[in-house]
Amino acid sequence: MTFLHINNLTISLSNKVNLLKSISVRIDKGEAHGLVGESGAGKSMIGKAVLGTLPTAAKIKSGKIILDGRDLQQLTAKERRKKVGSHIALIPQDPLTALNPVRRVGVQITDRLIDILGWSKVKAVSRARELLREVHISDPKRVMQSFPHELSGGMRQRVLIASAFAAEPKLIIADEPTTALDVIVQKQTLSLIEEMKTKHNTALLFITHDLGLVSKICDKMTVLYGGKILEQTGVRNFFKGPKHLYSQALLTATPKYNNPKHSLIPVPEDVIEAVENEIREYENLKEK
Repeated sequence: MTFLHINNLTISLSNKVNLLKSISVRIDKGEAHGLVGESGAGKSMIGKAVLGTLPTAAKIKSGKIILDGRDLQQLTAKERRKKVGSHIALIPQDPLTALNPVRRVGVQITDRLIDILGWSKVKAVSRARELLREVHISDPKRVMQSFPHELSGGMRQRVLIASAFAAEPKLIIADEPTTALDVIVQKQTLSLIEEMKTKHNTALLFITHDLGLVSKICDKMTVLYGGKILEQTGVRNFFKGPKHLYSQALLTATPKYNNPKHSLIPVPEDVIEAVENEIREYENLKEK
């Protein structure tokens, strides 16, 4: 059953430049869907559109975002906040900037439980400790009393994962959640997200530029360039043989970690030029 349906979504900047061009993505309950592309492809913009946190100058020009059967654009601001807040949680890119530096970690987790689920402080504190244990933090009482700067980067990311799953959301949006971490902690964080997703049967919108991460955690994927979808397929099908020329070049450009002698191969300029021509032709047709 489809939980999130982004249908022909176009977002423009000051009604002049289309940042997203007729984006359509379906995510079923419990499914992991990867959004892949270079910086500026529009991956995070899709996540912001779903969350309702678009920049002031960016406006939804056309299309729908249907969450659990409700068209979010048809809701009032208050109704949308309630709907999104109770159904979706975000795991952001940088745990240090995402956490409030002047508030203790425990309060930042319990606030979500109190505000969204209406729990008492005692119940929320108990659940927060349980969540921290779920993300393999051995001393949750100490961590809850700590400020973010007193924790390591990996520990802060575990706290964000615990906080994201706190109110039992049906969808997690993970926006480059391993980018600010070293390789070993990246692997641990990815395994932890997958473990928590499976345990709670939560859908996942995984935003990344790393095809390797997508291959490990996602069921389906969407390849973006310049705000336009170039390919949308199952992860296994993609790695067996991508259909679009750009997707093929992107896969070829991916470092082969099991082959240290492998040379990095950038996406050829003629491929980029062909894709940009394709996008220009598409926009010209839409304007007619």
